[in-house]
Amino acid sequence: MSAQAVLYVIAVILLVLGALPIPFGTRGINLALLGAACALLAYSWNTITA
Repeated sequence: MSAQAVLYVIAVILLVLGALPIPFGTRGINLALLGAACALLAYSWNTITA
């Protein structure tokens, strides 16, 4: 599994956890926002590593 695929899997997990109504005690860091940032990183992985 490539690094890009791993980042996409992490992004999906974070987005799902961020959508749940359970408070996770993360002050200032929204899990959905972190998942979106991870998805953007995975999307641009080929450009970053070129």
